[in-house]
Amino acid sequence: MLFSLTTFFVSLALGMVPPEAAAKTTVLVELFTSEGCSSCPPADALLARFLKEQPLPDVDIVPLSLHVDYWDHQGWKDPFSSKAFTTRQGDYSKVFGADKIYTPQLVVDGRDELNGSDEAAARRAVTAAAARQHLPLRIDARARGTSVRLSIELPAAPADSEPIDVLVALTEDDLTTVVRRGENGGRTLSHVAVVRTLQSLGSLERETFVADGQLKLEPAWKAGSMRAVAWLQGRRTRHVYGTAAAPLVQ
Repeated sequence: MLFSLTTFFVSLALGMVPPEAAAKTTVLVELFTSEGCSSCPPADALLARFLKEQPLPDVDIVPLSLHVDYWDHQGWKDPFSSKAFTTRQGDYSKVFGADKIYTPQLVVDGRDELNGSDEAAARRAVTAAAARQHLPLRIDARARGTSVRLSIELPAAPADSEPIDVLVALTEDDLTTVVRRGENGGRTLSHVAVVRTLQSLGSLERETFVADGQLKLEPAWKAGSMRAVAWLQGRRTRHVYGTAAAPLVQ
């Protein structure tokens, strides 16, 4: 696996990132959730509707479902939970406020946070995010045995920008769990866009280029239900400056 830009970059190709398409603006929507939280299933369902229905014109909503681990001691260990996702939510609290660590929490383009079950507020935040200018990028992902081959076309970092990190995740849809204990005990829960792995690849450079590399593909993951997501995120503000997603091709 290759995790840093210094090792991830295989080829440079100035000018290869095409101009931003006039079609849709891509907006990143992160849901911090847990199977141990009884308030989370409605937010999970809202995220699924956003993914499958794409209800806002001229907007491509790219969801990430990040299962935190601080509910795991409440009677049910979420099989999709990760300390890394709890840490990511904690990083957002440095911007939104120390009291803004809860589930279900929705973060839109790294700029707005809200209750993940509030559809009206979520639509407003996504609409506002789509009105902002985004940097163009593209991603291609192909399954090759036990790994995923990624190719990411990246723009140049704006000359006056804060440091911008390049992040990539693999997500899986159509996951179901029969919860046997805890607040959701006895329920069958369904999930989409569950983040299976998330990596920071380092900082965006001052020129356009194409990055090639690999991420590990675990045997238990269903490649046919997976997507690769790449996004550009400000290190100080946590603002998301661009997002791209693509299905995992087998």
